[in-house]
Amino acid sequence: MKFSQMPYERPDLDEVKAEFGRLIEHLQKAGSYEEARGVFLDMENYSKHVSTLETLASIRHSIDTRDKFYDEEMNFWNAAGPELNEYSQRWSMALLESRFRPDFEKEYGTLMFVNAEIALKTFSPEIIPELQQENDLTTRYEKVLASAQVPFEGKTYTLSQMTPFKTDADDDRRLAAWKAEGQWYKDNQKELDDIYDQLVHLRDKMGKKLGYEGYTTLGYYRMGRNCYTKDDVEKFRAAVVKYLVPLADQIYRRQAERLGKTYPMSFADNALEFRSGNPRPAGDADAILAHGKKFYDELSPETSEFFNCMLDNELLDVLSTEGKEGGGYCTSLAEYEVPFIFANFNGTQHDVEVVTHEAGHAFADYTNRKAVPAEYVWPSMEGCEVHSMSMEFFAWPWAEGFFGKDTRKFYYSHLSGALTFIPYGTMVDHFQHIVFEKPDMTPAERHGVWKELLGIYMPWMRLDGEIPFYSEGEGWQRQHHIYSMPFYYIDYCLAQTVALQFWARIQKDQADAWKHYMAYTRQGGRYVFTELLKNAGLDSPFEEVCLRTVCEAADRWLRDFDLTGIL
Repeated sequence: MKFSQMPYERPDLDEVKAEFGRLIEHLQKAGSYEEARGVFLDMENYSKHVSTLETLASIRHSIDTRDKFYDEEMNFWNAAGPELNEYSQRWSMALLESRFRPDFEKEYGTLMFVNAEIALKTFSPEIIPELQQENDLTTRYEKVLASAQVPFEGKTYTLSQMTPFKTDADDDRRLAAWKAEGQWYKDNQKELDDIYDQLVHLRDKMGKKLGYEGYTTLGYYRMGRNCYTKDDVEKFRAAVVKYLVPLADQIYRRQAERLGKTYPMSFADNALEFRSGNPRPAGDADAILAHGKKFYDELSPETSEFFNCMLDNELLDVLSTEGKEGGGYCTSLAEYEVPFIFANFNGTQHDVEVVTHEAGHAFADYTNRKAVPAEYVWPSMEGCEVHSMSMEFFAWPWAEGFFGKDTRKFYYSHLSGALTFIPYGTMVDHFQHIVFEKPDMTPAERHGVWKELLGIYMPWMRLDGEIPFYSEGEGWQRQHHIYSMPFYYIDYCLAQTVALQFWARIQKDQADAWKHYMAYTRQGGRYVFTELLKNAGLDSPFEEVCLRTVCEAADRWLRDFDLTGIL
């Protein structure tokens, strides 16, 4: 079914609660495993129906945040979600306490019970009001960013539409774009500070209501962390500082030489990789999607079937338009067994990476769309990001069709960007840990923490006040995940480390690398992250040797790469 034809109608909340309650009671009273299994599958189907309605409302709201109908629907779901969470918890408890649990484990594995036990640690009816407020504040943040109108060169632009100007090859124009964007954030800083301050205190309050020290423990449970701890993350952060920060530093020093700039450079100069300009797609949005189809048609029969389904059913919304929420994402319309990709094309290298990154998520969803239980469609978040970040590298043999004359620029930029991203992403995680350890910090103190961390993780950034919003430690406010999904961002870094393993394999044998990728992807979410990696013959990023090895391989490739003729 095409996306535009998928019907939406707000469900009656009382009826939904009644149906959930009926299914919970039937599971508790089941007299045989056959009966209990039938109730379990009924709950699967009904949950898919309800979640799909919520997802449809969310997608259509993000496509146009000015749409009053879907604005009201999001208000409904923001309030309804926490109330329905209570029924999800009761269902989890009923499953955990079922006398047929051994039968369920034999058929569906133990992970759904491990995850259910974690989920029970994230909720109590006592925190429903806070969860509703959290949803409202996150929506408020998204609407503030989506409503942005940045004055620049006599016109106004959305934040996404400003992106190409921020990598313009002309130094003066690029700097002016960074300043214009930064000024918009400065003009709205009081509201952004206020939203985040409320979110921090709200989350801290939820954690304490549930009996934790604050939010951090609750945050890890909410992220579904089931095979690693805060200590493991801290060890990974230490390895990033030890191996990746020095490598990224050298990348930016060579960049400064290419640009004829003094190191360290400003935020605006660090955004320009080549004097002649950053790699740009060779065609427009239609051309990118057309070549994306060629890529997936030729990569494998499975990817061909998947991408044609996406195109035929209007499951990509990629143009940047007025009122559209920023960023990009992939989500699942479970009742229709299809994914959906949302993005904002802006004429940069990022447009191609959407067709590979978000489609990597979507391919994983499509591959496992019939998994039972439905939670096994996806692994935990860091596991999901492996699908997407690795798919970006599998597109390399088709890069010329995307980038034309800028193909060699793209190869260098993509690999170097993958490496230099990890220190930034790790810094985001470190920042959030400090924030929730000290929830009563003032906004100014939080900005100070970010600025201090910049010196540790991104020493190539010059903090001289030239672009106040960034150099004064406020740039974190443009990072959506910090507001909406605390502790998510380290997942990108862990996944990028795994994706770099795929990159190294692709350099040796593309077909063999694809076999490992499919071995990883076909597992869906049936195993925890570290087991998914082991089963696919991949190293864990929590082992220091993993990061050291990929850094050494990537450093050699970048140093040996021929940039002759590229200015």
